[in-house]
Amino acid sequence: MAKPTNTVLIVLAFFAIYVIWGSTYLLNKIAVTELPAYMLAGMRFTTAGLLIFGICKITNIPIKITARQFINSAIAGFLFLTFGNGVFVWGLKYVDSGFAALEVAAMPLIVLIMMRIVDGKKIQAMSFVGVILGIIGIYLLVSQKQVIQSEDAVLGMIIIFFCVLAWSTGSLFVSRVDLPESYLVNTAYQMVTAGTTLALASWLLGETWTSPLSWSGGVQFSMAMLIIFGSIVAFSAFNFLLKTVSPEKVATSSYVNPVIALFLGWYILDEQLTTQSIIAAAILLTGVYFINTKKKLVIYDRFRDKLRSKRSKI
Repeated sequence: MAKPTNTVLIVLAFFAIYVIWGSTYLLNKIAVTELPAYMLAGMRFTTAGLLIFGICKITNIPIKITARQFINSAIAGFLFLTFGNGVFVWGLKYVDSGFAALEVAAMPLIVLIMMRIVDGKKIQAMSFVGVILGIIGIYLLVSQKQVIQSEDAVLGMIIIFFCVLAWSTGSLFVSRVDLPESYLVNTAYQMVTAGTTLALASWLLGETWTSPLSWSGGVQFSMAMLIIFGSIVAFSAFNFLLKTVSPEKVATSSYVNPVIALFLGWYILDEQLTTQSIIAAAILLTGVYFINTKKKLVIYDRFRDKLRSKRSKI
């Protein structure tokens, strides 16, 4: 019975990082229009981390970890949240939420290349097709005249690209280091350490902190959703998947997130939705299938074996 249960958890976890995270681009965009970027991220992750510690206490999950596990959690928190998310939210000031999400779709490509360089892992044929589709989609996205003509948009694109590099590095790091056994505890330590560094960055940059009571209703709702679903639920699912399936599979969330973000940004914030962006989104989503599929790999292997057989006869 353990295997089916694990399969259900994996499916639910992918739903969380695909759909729930797809909506966080919209929520962050709404909040960052009123709140300073690092204050927003710092409050979000510190609050979420402390709430998770509370959940662990209520459910009798031990939160004591080794020094090495704490250091690894802090490094992962910096890569994913301090830099990967905190700086990303800053970048949202300059680009639409849907566009930012589409740019993040380069992450599977970066992860695959990193795995090739670090581990010498061969890129499978269908994964390679998925990467090619990803490159085409990204090119269609960033080559739009209305995007590249804006200096602020170019700055936002550069900021977000470095955030993608941080997330990609964090994905590989987490998949191979000693971390707390409990995914909740692991998530809590990452969030609290990242929240602390983000709050420090906010203070150093002179951001003005305000009480949640003074925020607009839309920002209050966005922050609540970011803490509960975007942080506690989705990030816990993310850490679970990184220890359960391969990093490049987890990275495919950055292909699906853009489609969700693009639609929500257009529907709720009236962000511009061009035909070229829609085509780019469709191509990127198709890349998910090619990276995840196993059946096509079998067909490719048979085709490769037939070629080898013919060559040997010659």
